[in-house]
Amino acid sequence: MTKKEKDASLKGKKPLNIRPLSSIKPMSRNPTHIRNKMKRSEMYGKYLEERNAQKKLQRKTREREAEALGEEVVKHTPKTLDNTRELEPTMVKSNDVEVEADHEDDEFSPYFSDTIRPKILVTTRPRPSQGVFFFIADLQNLIPSLHFYPRQSYSLKEVCQFATNRGFTHLMVLGERHKQCNGMTISHLKQTDGHVTAGPTAFFKVSNVVTSQNLPQHGTPGDHIPELNLHGFGTRLGQRVGRFLGSLFPHNAEFQGRQVVTFHNQRDFIFIRHHRYVFYEGKVKKEDKTRARLQELGPRFTLKMKWLQEGTFDTQFGEYEWFHKRKEMDTTRRRFHL
Repeated sequence: MTKKEKDASLKGKKPLNIRPLSSIKPMSRNPTHIRNKMKRSEMYGKYLEERNAQKKLQRKTREREAEALGEEVVKHTPKTLDNTRELEPTMVKSNDVEVEADHEDDEFSPYFSDTIRPKILVTTRPRPSQGVFFFIADLQNLIPSLHFYPRQSYSLKEVCQFATNRGFTHLMVLGERHKQCNGMTISHLKQTDGHVTAGPTAFFKVSNVVTSQNLPQHGTPGDHIPELNLHGFGTRLGQRVGRFLGSLFPHNAEFQGRQVVTFHNQRDFIFIRHHRYVFYEGKVKKEDKTRARLQELGPRFTLKMKWLQEGTFDTQFGEYEWFHKRKEMDTTRRRFHL
């Protein structure tokens, strides 16, 4: 709308007391330069209050200007690392026929069609600490059909052969540092009947582990098979990793349990959460609407993939499908691979 059209639309209307955006007082300087910690903390609190008040004033000013001109209020979308990420050439479009055909023929399709039920063996490094066992107990509540076997002094190749002979579909090995889990190796095993080939194997860096006993107001999970939510895996590599993690769960969810496990990928960090949900009738702006409430069951942790290898675990002769090289791949903060 031009200036003449705006003046014509406002002609004959009662003028509103609108404060122009240009007259809004500029915000004070971020007090990070103050050396005194107590003074810096005090000034930073005032800085946040002033910033929020300025944003609120700008929003109200835009709404009044749009109302005076009879226009719709345009909401400003903040720029984040997610919505300004570099364009990845392997991004998958919705309803891609080629990608869907690949999913039907990959090694994880029997799990998603519920032809094969996953059975996971989990073990640790030799001589694990006590803190890892609390995490394993939470993983058994998170993933159905997860069985713990002590590592003792066996090598990973021997553990892979042991798990294959006993009909396990996946092997999970937990590493630790400072009495807390900091690494997770997941290997897809070959079936004895030959219907499923071996591989791949992935190593994830584990961080921000919070066991269920440390979660405030956490719930107790039931024996129901949870629903699975895979979100944010947009590239071909991300789709493969998402299906790999999804193959750990049965895909005949028991909805009466109201449990859901979420794998949310954001900036190549995979956040794992376990919730129970409930629907109830509540009032929203004096109207009766159906609302949802979540209760976290635990555990809560984050994964970051470091490499993906073909076949079962083999550090000497294994071929890597993808390997994270920090200096070559992380050239900018807006470049993501999953």
